[in-house]
Amino acid sequence: MSSESFTTAIFLITAVIAAAVLVNAFFPIIYSATTTFTSTSHIADERLRTDIKIVNSYASSVPNPNIAKIWIKNVGTTRIADTKLNKSDVYIGVPGDFEFAILTPGGSGSPEWEYDIIDIDSANGYWDQGETLCITARSSKIPGTGEDVYFQFVLPSGIVCTTTFTSSG
Repeated sequence: MSSESFTTAIFLITAVIAAAVLVNAFFPIIYSATTTFTSTSHIADERLRTDIKIVNSYASSVPNPNIAKIWIKNVGTTRIADTKLNKSDVYIGVPGDFEFAILTPGGSGSPEWEYDIIDIDSANGYWDQGETLCITARSSKIPGTGEDVYFQFVLPSGIVCTTTFTSSG
């Protein structure tokens, strides 16, 4: 009878040790997976709630050549911080021959772009729902009168809006 108790005790100790090893091996993996799923879910939610639309565009060779203005409306349910706008990408030129423009507020070089939020409420550092972003882009690749201009705006989250419009005189 004591040998049965001894054997049962050894099996019980072995089971407890095996359970502890399993918990220590799998708990960090489960925690890491949960963090990954939470982060991915947050990013997907942000992308679903963010929507922008180009509402107007204009380029002219007179009086200021190589300048285009594009107005983009925030039609999503999320507001976009200035810091995200500062990390956005702008591509401008002709279809098939465009270039990456650098954000340079108040600059006069090429290729570059700057923006102004046409703010409904007050200057709060966000591009809120319903507000319009006015982008001024400068590039030597903006064509002359009557030719097509290609423009693409990309937020850091990967949301893209693109348009092709005709330059006017």
